[in-house]
Amino acid sequence: MSPRTAHTTVAVHPLLAERWSPRSFDATHTVTDEELVSLLEAARWAPSARNTQPWRFLVGRRGDTTYQQILATLVPGNQAWAGNSSVLIAAVAAERLENGTAHHGAAYDTGLAVAHLSVQAHALGLHAHQMGGFDPERLRVSLDVPDGYRPLTVTALGALAAADLLPEELRVRETAVRERRPLAETFFAESWGKPLPAGP
Repeated sequence: MSPRTAHTTVAVHPLLAERWSPRSFDATHTVTDEELVSLLEAARWAPSARNTQPWRFLVGRRGDTTYQQILATLVPGNQAWAGNSSVLIAAVAAERLENGTAHHGAAYDTGLAVAHLSVQAHALGLHAHQMGGFDPERLRVSLDVPDGYRPLTVTALGALAAADLLPEELRVRETAVRERRPLAETFFAESWGKPLPAGP
């Protein structure tokens, strides 16, 4: 068991318990073509309401133009470490259905696709770190995202490197104890705020 494994109330699948979002990536690592396609297939087969599949992804590999364009949209705090990742992927959601009506579940479905991608990354021995700290409008303009599509997140993917390689502030966050809100404060039944009467 990794020291980063989540301390869950009861056992969950190791792929979930051991998944975490590092900032220290190996700047020499390369994701293979097969690994990349595996990650994208995992996202492609995520659940989708009415099979509308509102997600689109802009994929950059370290050194190519797409990678540099995505990296340039990140806030400085994320640029400081994300540039060492092997791949940067921007997730974009279609805001309208084919008939022109609003797609109210687009962000939800796209989030599911990114979640599948992140779990598949861990299954491959890779790591993923999702970020909301980026400039959506700059990404839209620099990568020609059409109207009606909303950039939601950027995910850094790659192989883990030592936390010691990070600046001190980030190193502290990288090695901090992993925590989550207790079950009783998150899952309710009968009325809002009343804990679900299940589990230890």
